[in-house]
Order: sequence, then C-alpha cells, then structure tokens
Amino acid sequence: MAMSPAPSPIEAGTTETLARVRLIAFLALLLGAAAIAFAPILVRLSDTSPTASAFWRVALAAPVLWAWALAVERRACGAGIATRPGAATGRDALPGMALAGLFFACDLGAWHVSIAWTSVANATLEANFAPIFVTLGAWLLWRQRPSAMFIVALVVTIGGAVLLIGPNFNAGGRALQGDLLGILTGMFYAGYMLSIKSVAGRIPTAHIMAISTTVSALLLAPYAGLTAEHFLPQAASGWTGWLVLAALAIVPHIAGQSLIAFGFAHLPASLSSVSLLLQAVLAALYAWVLLGEAMQPVQMAGGLIVLAGIYIARRAS
Repeated sequence: MAMSPAPSPIEAGTTETLARVRLIAFLALLLGAAAIAFAPILVRLSDTSPTASAFWRVALAAPVLWAWALAVERRACGAGIATRPGAATGRDALPGMALAGLFFACDLGAWHVSIAWTSVANATLEANFAPIFVTLGAWLLWRQRPSAMFIVALVVTIGGAVLLIGPNFNAGGRALQGDLLGILTGMFYAGYMLSIKSVAGRIPTAHIMAISTTVSALLLAPYAGLTAEHFLPQAASGWTGWLVLAALAIVPHIAGQSLIAFGFAHLPASLSSVSLLLQAVLAALYAWVLLGEAMQPVQMAGGLIVLAGIYIARRAS
C-alpha cells in the first residue's frame, strides 16, 4: 500500500499557524459576543429615546475608530505597507463597507426600539436569528453549502432559542411589535455580517469599523432627530447620562463589533453568525442580574441548548 508523504516543515508550520489564527478568531468572536451583550442593558439604562441612543452609540464611537484607523495606517506606512482604502487595498471594498454601515444603521434603528418594547432576552435572541439569513445568504452569494452537521447545529441552536424566548411570546400588544422588530433586526444584522464578510481580510478591521460606523451615524442622525422624544440625556441625570452613552459606544461597538469583525475575517460566515448566539444567552443573564428580568427554568434550559449548538457548529466548521 502506498504511504502518503508526510507534510513538509513549511506545510506543517502553515497548518499550525492557520489553526492558531482560527482559534484566536473564534475566541475574539466569543469575546465580541460577550461585549455586545451589554448593549441592551445600556440602552435600557439610557435616559434618551431608543432611536437617539442608537445614534449616539455610533456617533461617539466614530472619532475613536478613526483615530485607531489612522494609527494603523501610520504604522503600516512606516513599514512600507499601503492600507488606505482606495489605494493598494482597492476601491472596490468601499461599497461593501458603506453597505455594512447602511445595514447596521437599520439594525440599530429597529433593535433599540425592540429593546424598549419587549424583554432584553426576546430582543437579543430575535436579533440573533441572523444565522438563518446569513447561511442562506452565504449559500446564494458564495455557494457555501452548509454541511449536514452544521444544519444539525443550527436546528439545535434555534430550538434552544425558541425555549429561551417562548414564555414571552404570548404578551401581545407592544411586546409583540417589539418581537417583530427584533426579527427584522435579525434580517438587517445578517446583511451587515455578510457585508463585513465581503471585505474582511482585504481591509484592516480599523478601517472597516471607522467607515461603516461613520455611514451608520450619518444615516441615524436624521432618523433620531425626527423620531426621538429625548435626543439628549436629561439634565437630571447630569454626567451619568453621557457616561451610559459613552459606555454604549465603547463596550458593545468599539470593542465588541471590532472583535467580531476580526473574527469574521478568519472564520466562515455561517459559523460566525451561530457563535454570536452566545450574545443572547449572556444578555439574558446580564438582564437577570442587573435589571431583575428573571429567567424561567425553561429559558435557562434554552440557553444551555444554544451553547450546545455553538459547540456543534464549531466542530462542524
């Protein structure tokens, strides 16, 4: 019987490096999910209107992200590497980043209202139904047919999601409208993730975040101005109101979304989107501890099933 040749040291080193990068990317994705899970808590704590907090989230983050992008560019120029979008990295990436900003603006505009109208667990889980739309989009756009094991992971994860939010589906009224907005958010978030995936790896994460965030801020400004009853933090809250908005910009957006964008550059879109369902589990836990939104035993079981689905998806990719 013929023996397969052993991999060369270079091939082995390349395989080990790729595995290490994918592991780091997966950990970054999970940390990003943990960070963005704080978003609904901070939206609830904000004393601005939901659409206003959506605007301030990206408006306050944009200057920091541009400072980061410029620092990355200066460092790369010093090393003789071109990183400016539209230069050596290609102008064709700009539409993808702008599209990401458009989808993210729609995502935040719907999601922040959903958070105000339904429970944190509901709003976050429904927003993270995005894997259904991401897997479909990746299949249609890039012919990335999901494996059978991944389909099992998706079914397990969505089953856990249904258990997690099921007890709240009978509320009706504004809560039901909030649920519908949460599902709409999932569609917009899928568009955002696919847009990010289309440019990730070709453009530095700092540039992707700076440009997409700026586009989101420009689009959300008139929306918030026309719909927000309280556009600025209330005077009674003093600096506390601005601190909450600053935390909303720093923790979920700058830290969370940047880690997620990095993870997207090195992982399949379908795995990335399913892994982010961890955000819903953590958001429900945060809401229980910080806001007193207790989870029923069936919801806790749903959270554990979601984690099991993420583990299966990790093995399948």
